[in-house]
Amino acid sequence: MNLFKPSHIIFLLIVVILLFGYRKLPDIARSVGQSMKVFKKEVKELRDDDSKDSQAQIQQPQEGTYYTEPTQDGQTAQSAEGSSQK
Repeated sequence: MNLFKPSHIIFLLIVVILLFGYRKLPDIARSVGQSMKVFKKEVKELRDDDSKDSQAQIQQPQEGTYYTEPTQDGQTAQSAEGSSQK
């Protein structure tokens, strides 16, 4: 089932021209293009910020987070940043 037949596209163009007039169409197209440019820029910035945040969390453990370190005996010792627990 083809949704966009040539007759549908022509009909939509005629309706748009009747609603807005042929003089305003270039202005409308320009503003839609600028809006899409801004939208794409914001989406890209959000993705970059998201990836930077996830990389920072992976590289630096949070303060107070406990992790295990292997010792020479093969046992594990628990330690925290800046302090050790006994």
